[in-house]
Amino acid sequence: MEEDLNIRKKAELMLGGGIILPKGFVFPYRLSVSTAGPGAGSASAVFSFGGHRVKKSVSYETGEFELVENGGTLSLRKDGVPFLEEVKIEPVVFHSPEQAFFNLDQRCIFKCAFCISPSLDKDLDKQLTDDDIIKMTKKAMREHKVVSVSLTSGVAGSVDETVDRFVSCVSGLRKEFPGLPIGVEPYVSEKEHVTALKDAGATEIKLNIQSPNRAIFEKVCPELDHDNIIAMLLYAVDVFGTGKVTSNMIFGMGETDEDIENITEFLCSNGIIPTFRALRTNPVNSGPMTAAVGIQPPADVDRAVKLAKMQKEKLLAHGLDTRDCRTMCLECACCDLVPFRDL
Repeated sequence: MEEDLNIRKKAELMLGGGIILPKGFVFPYRLSVSTAGPGAGSASAVFSFGGHRVKKSVSYETGEFELVENGGTLSLRKDGVPFLEEVKIEPVVFHSPEQAFFNLDQRCIFKCAFCISPSLDKDLDKQLTDDDIIKMTKKAMREHKVVSVSLTSGVAGSVDETVDRFVSCVSGLRKEFPGLPIGVEPYVSEKEHVTALKDAGATEIKLNIQSPNRAIFEKVCPELDHDNIIAMLLYAVDVFGTGKVTSNMIFGMGETDEDIENITEFLCSNGIIPTFRALRTNPVNSGPMTAAVGIQPPADVDRAVKLAKMQKEKLLAHGLDTRDCRTMCLECACCDLVPFRDL
């Protein structure tokens, strides 16, 4: 079926390398330079096809895929062979299409093996103030369709200080945009942090479990508390509500499909929507990842599709729907296969 083929095409594109551009190609929209997520540190653009969208790094020099101009339309090739007959380029508001998504601080005191944000060039740290973010959001809303605002951050000083920064920014945004959904992706260590973010005006929260396997988690995030993350997730459902709490887990670090299915059942049964993110390695994080969990085979299309289908079944069984989420990764749907949006 064409639908299944497009799902596999999206998986292949999101798991693959960058896109090489035709010489002299000029983008219709500004490129995005992310300080968080799989594309952190690289110039990227959002490509859409058949109801799916993928954010990919772009370059005039190298790439696994090749963008081709066809007299007014665009297509993609892979290894010289046609891959997608037609793709479109979507505008990125900030970091994400249709969403003003800001990284409050790329620095982090926790050194998780997979994360490259703290290692990025300090010139990429925009040092945005609350006023900057409000002004940028206002400008974006004049120029683009903006469905929500989302905030993420490393822990630059202490957890308390970082949560305070979130609270300050959310409070300012809520005052300026009373009806706009606001999502937050902090690291929290106490119930009071969760409550403070909700009281400030956040509508959705993302607290990341990172790995479904506790032993792997302790190797790649040795300074974080697995049990406390789960406790905070469960409490967050009480505060934000069922289906308004999400949690990211990375696959490809040595966990089994059974590990992922078990934690997915646990999260969904407690009103939490899990998101699956394939591990992406590069010259910055490959050394720390190998030291933590050894050399692992790269995530492949079959596994990504299989996990997404299992994820959808679990969500359905527990009455959860990713389309009810209006912020952060589930709304963006560029880096993962998202049930109900992609399949």
